[in-house]
Amino acid sequence: MPTNLSQCSNLEILNLIDNQLVGKIPNELGSLSKLQALGLARNSLVGSIPQSIGNLSQLYKLSLMKNGLQGEIPRTLSKLHGLSFVQLADNQLTGEIPPTIFNMSGIFYLGIGNNQLRGSIPPYIGNTLPSLLYLDFLSNLFTGVIPPSLSNASGLQYIYYASNNFHGPMPANLGRLKALRIISLTSNELRDDFSFITLLTNCSRLKVISIDHNFLKGLLPDSIGNLSNSVSVISMSSNTMYGTIPPSIGNLFNLSYLDLTDNSLGGCVPSCIGALHNLHELYLSGNMLTGEIPSSIGNLTLLNRFYLLFNDFYGEIPQSLGNCRQLIELELSNNNLSGSIPGKVLGLYTISIIFSLAHNQLSGSLSSQVGSLINLGELDLSYNKLMGPIPSSIGKCLVLGRLNLAFNSFHGEIPPALSTLRGLQELDVSHNNLSGEIPSFLAQLTELKYLNLSSNKLEGEVPKQGVFLNASAVSVFENRNLCGGIVELNLPSCKSNTSKPLWTNKVRVIATVIAILSYFILCLCLFILWYQRKKLKKNTSLIEFPFRHKFSMVSYEELFRASDGFSEINVIGKGRYGTIYKATTQEGGLVAIKVLNLGHIGASKSFVSECRTLGAIRHRNLVKIVNVCSSVDYHGNDFKALLYEYMANGSLENWIHQGNEEDVEHEHEHEHGKPRHLGLMQRLDIAIDIASAIEYLHEVCSPKIVHGDLKPSNVLLDNKMMGRVGDFGLATISSPMKKDAMDIDDNSSLVVVRGSIGYVPPEYGMGDMVFTQGDMYSYGILLLEMLTGRRPTEETFKDHLNLHNFVKVALPDRVMEIVDSAIINGESENDIERMRECVASVLRIGVACSMELPQDRMDVAKALKELHKIRARYGSK
Repeated sequence: MPTNLSQCSNLEILNLIDNQLVGKIPNELGSLSKLQALGLARNSLVGSIPQSIGNLSQLYKLSLMKNGLQGEIPRTLSKLHGLSFVQLADNQLTGEIPPTIFNMSGIFYLGIGNNQLRGSIPPYIGNTLPSLLYLDFLSNLFTGVIPPSLSNASGLQYIYYASNNFHGPMPANLGRLKALRIISLTSNELRDDFSFITLLTNCSRLKVISIDHNFLKGLLPDSIGNLSNSVSVISMSSNTMYGTIPPSIGNLFNLSYLDLTDNSLGGCVPSCIGALHNLHELYLSGNMLTGEIPSSIGNLTLLNRFYLLFNDFYGEIPQSLGNCRQLIELELSNNNLSGSIPGKVLGLYTISIIFSLAHNQLSGSLSSQVGSLINLGELDLSYNKLMGPIPSSIGKCLVLGRLNLAFNSFHGEIPPALSTLRGLQELDVSHNNLSGEIPSFLAQLTELKYLNLSSNKLEGEVPKQGVFLNASAVSVFENRNLCGGIVELNLPSCKSNTSKPLWTNKVRVIATVIAILSYFILCLCLFILWYQRKKLKKNTSLIEFPFRHKFSMVSYEELFRASDGFSEINVIGKGRYGTIYKATTQEGGLVAIKVLNLGHIGASKSFVSECRTLGAIRHRNLVKIVNVCSSVDYHGNDFKALLYEYMANGSLENWIHQGNEEDVEHEHEHEHGKPRHLGLMQRLDIAIDIASAIEYLHEVCSPKIVHGDLKPSNVLLDNKMMGRVGDFGLATISSPMKKDAMDIDDNSSLVVVRGSIGYVPPEYGMGDMVFTQGDMYSYGILLLEMLTGRRPTEETFKDHLNLHNFVKVALPDRVMEIVDSAIINGESENDIERMRECVASVLRIGVACSMELPQDRMDVAKALKELHKIRARYGSK
């Protein structure tokens, strides 16, 4: 940007928007004393905003958005009393907003979204900025509550608070904002019910409601149908909305986007959904919806995207869906749909991104109408009961990149017409009844990166070109008559067609004996293959786990490849029921694979328990299960594994007990060796993360979930050092029939003493039921261990001395004698007293949670509240 501005002293408007400017904003800009409007948006400016901008006393409009500006917002802006338009969004600004900005009463546009600003918003913002029309705090690091005073800025039309860390309830008195058009609060930590919907019915100009990814819980009120007819977008995914979809939703005839994904909605979809004639996108995935897909869906002729996966819909796919002739995405997988695939639906040539009906009960043959999907990129019909030949018409889908027909009953040969699919990257036709030779054209598909032909009846020689040169990209096992191929495929050599003459009777006799022996060996092999195939069929079908989500079930071979054959190099932990491996997905991402040791009593039960619990819940402080595998290995043995998000910083165990040789066998061992020390505030933050997860399990989940094995090795740390609770192998789910909780088997009211020594509450040893207060005991011990660095199982603790009493007698004056020395290292003497108070406060909570009698223990809601108070008081100096 030019710096020679001395000749522009009388300039009133400087508009250089979209001018490809580079460099820094010159400090000389402050010499333009008559400047009223400054527009430098959408350039490539870097550096900080110069302090001299405060000299522009007549400036009323400032637009610097979409640059690379860094540093803090200059406090000199407070001198610009006439400023009414501030646009600083889409930069890299840091620090807090200068408080004086919130006192500039003339501001009607305040846009600072997509930066790295932090701090809280003053509670009086609506009183001091009464002229606000546009408020953008999107994608920053703001905390605190959303001020109720916003309703005093009566002309406010746009509220963008999404992607921050705001907590507390929804803003009060929203109905007073009669001019409100957009309210975007997505990806925060708001906790409330959905009664605010009723408040918004007074906002006659409202168009967009976006509150995804919060902690809102409750029924979707019938008043949703009373919202303004101007509402076009309702997005409320990833909350805890339960009950049914109110029929009144059919009143919103201008609605174009509805997203209720990942909630707990049940019941049927009301047929009045078909009244939403302007709907373009409908997302209802990840709920517990049931019944048939209403035929009224066919009335949504403008529908572009339709997602119903991971529900319990049954019955046939409605023929009327074929009326939705503007569909570009159709996702109905992981339901219980049956019948054949309607030809009208296969004829929707507009579908161009994904067409997925996987993991259902669909039957019949695949109509040649599938060739109408000429613009389709991905077709997934796996895990159904489809039969007949693969139609050659699929060859007309010239842009197809992924084709998955696995786990069906297709027979016949792989059609030569597939050779026209030059852009095909993934092809999976495994677990069918396909026969004949492997077509040579598959080796000529240059884009093909993954090919699975396993568990069919293919025969002949495997090619040695193209994708077949990469053993990790090709699967051909369980085809009895294949031979050749590269060595890594471990196939027998192909026999020559020519035979040598038998020259003598002696040779003839030997050959006869060999033939007889070969016959018996062949029979034995066929019996073994039949047995393994029967076992494979039994074990590789989709397991109907007793929870609402059904995973896509990766194969043993995929996991074998991803972990380099379950190499010891990739072992990152060993636990009670199995070994954890680091693995690399086909996309290059990392996952953790927990391979169950099925020879250990309780391992299979642990597998079902983790699927049952983690498959039905979600929370930022819980380790996410991303997939499961229930199959057989290459030796025909049962194989079960769980796939989790990969936690880059290992377990809390490794961080608080560094360098101890006894830790080698602990689950989730940190793979990078000895980690750094955790400071006091880091430990407190992790303690809050764990408590937040427990609160979710105990208070938000319905029915409640008892973890049953809280300990440091079951708390993992992600790349941001956020605590994630994992290992739900001993989890129990509550039942009204058994007071607070029940054993995962649902067969007995007796609970076997399970868990880890030192963390198990005393009452479990006396045969008591599993209660949420049992988790609180474990949490209390974990909290004491985090701050003292002492295990509850140390030899020091015996007879009547345990970790609880050890800490209790040291409170409050001697806590610095028992605190983990790693916390104190490097702290100045001035900070020691402040630290002592903080440590004592946290240890008191640990003691209160680990009382001997369940009724005496602090509950999780109070513990979490107290920890937040401690963090607020001692978190900053």
